[in-house]
Amino acid sequence: MQNLKKYLLLAVAALAFVSCSNDGDNPAGNVTLEFNNTFKNTTIILGDVASTSATTNTSAAGQIHHFSELKYVISNIRLVKDDGSEVAYNINDLDKGATVIDQSKTASLSYVLSNVPASSYKQIKFGLGIKPEQNTLDQVRFPNFYAAAGANDTAMMWEWGSGYRFTKIEGFYGADNKTMSIHTGSTVEGKKGDASTYTQGVNAYRDITLSLTTNVVVGGNAPVIKIKADFDKMLSGKTNTITLSTGTGDADNATPNVHTAAQMVKFVDNLGGNGTSDISGMFSVTAVEN
Repeated sequence: MQNLKKYLLLAVAALAFVSCSNDGDNPAGNVTLEFNNTFKNTTIILGDVASTSATTNTSAAGQIHHFSELKYVISNIRLVKDDGSEVAYNINDLDKGATVIDQSKTASLSYVLSNVPASSYKQIKFGLGIKPEQNTLDQVRFPNFYAAAGANDTAMMWEWGSGYRFTKIEGFYGADNKTMSIHTGSTVEGKKGDASTYTQGVNAYRDITLSLTTNVVVGGNAPVIKIKADFDKMLSGKTNTITLSTGTGDADNATPNVHTAAQMVKFVDNLGGNGTSDISGMFSVTAVEN
């Protein structure tokens, strides 16, 4: 009888231990998105017009170019489980769920998702830019993102005030280093300065879907997803091969005060995909560290 009691006590203790272990082994955790901005496989170094250290690239059309500024907005982040269900990360709060990736600021290249539910995830989805229903300069609802995007050294807002820039790329192209200034973002139509007349123009938001190289396992650890953004695709994309030109015509595309929305969309489709045949754009997952 004594031995039977001992076995019963041991069994109860073991069961309690398993229960506690199951509750405690899989807490919510952090996931870090680590962005590497490249030309093909070479990490980009920024530089001014006279720089000898800036990373140069040659497009499919044969144009040499380099960047002096490189920024883009990431928002609407979701992790996809094995069963296809999605875990959304603060998708309705730009302060907590959106960020500006800035090649000149190393800290911005790593974005930490906090308190992610414990699970195994096979894909990541996110937006390049901001969804139309959130793309207003709302300082009251999202003061932190508004401040970060509007800072003097960031300038990720359109001057005419209808919304945010989604990508901002400054640099130089050609043997004579002509100015290259590629800005993308959704547009509105209506009477300038009268928000009551605004309707959706070009929707430059793009939803990105990336399969992971191996599943991210959240539960007591802090995995890292390494994401490459290959800016070779800006001119040499899956959708468009773009030749830069400077001028005042509708076909000219190298500066934002000249190029039309139709020209802008070509850059948008290369960088973020066209939403149909291409849902990854310039992005790919190069590694997962669990």
